[in-house]
Amino acid sequence: MLQMILDDIIVKVKERYNGKDEELPIAELKHIIKKSKNNKFYDLFKDNKFVFICECKKASPSKGIIKEDYNYLEIAKEYERAGASCISCLTEPYFFLGSDRHLVDIKNNVNIPVLRKDFIIDEYQIYESKALGADAILLIVRILDDEKLKEYIKLAHELSLGVLVECHSEEEIERAIKANAKVIGVNNRNLLDFSMDYDLALNIKKKYENIILISESGLRNKDDVKKVFDSKMNGCLIGESLMRSNNVYETLKEYMNAC
Repeated sequence: MLQMILDDIIVKVKERYNGKDEELPIAELKHIIKKSKNNKFYDLFKDNKFVFICECKKASPSKGIIKEDYNYLEIAKEYERAGASCISCLTEPYFFLGSDRHLVDIKNNVNIPVLRKDFIIDEYQIYESKALGADAILLIVRILDDEKLKEYIKLAHELSLGVLVECHSEEEIERAIKANAKVIGVNNRNLLDFSMDYDLALNIKKKYENIILISESGLRNKDDVKKVFDSKMNGCLIGESLMRSNNVYETLKEYMNAC
């Protein structure tokens, strides 16, 4: 089911970027990009502090509309005020109702790193992410072959972009490691039936103690967050439970106080 949705998303991504290089040539993107020597995203992990990546997401293909009153900018500001380490911003417009504009606005109004969460299948999107102001991008192992994955990680690093490499299985984690991934996100969602498998991330951390691992998806409350923290994971990415909260600031504070 989820694989079918993923296939549909990729079709739409290809439509979005068909002819994009003619509208705004990649050469122009390269010209406006400002490279920096430091990487704000990777810097988050230098002092071994548990990292909270908090997501701005209006909808998802599996849950529909998650946040009716989606004031992404106010949400982002509340995340920062509560002490979030990084903000993840959905920019995919058809299935998640995201927008590049959301990322630009958030980046211009917060001082913490911003991760562009989209479905990257072309190097154009990496240059574009940098031009939009992203500090990091998401790369999904499932939609890239080994050559592309390694190539895109390398390109992102050349542009001083951090990369969160999303995996759904141990086999994908092995692929990410071989591609020189520095930060790996373990998605807790089972791709076949949408159920949650929190043990995958926990077991992976025991096996790969020296890899920076982020637990993604389905963290519903402070107890789930504490379980991730106690497992010695390096951080978590939380979206839906914060989006459904009536008080983003207080809910995030509650999660953070559990660690």
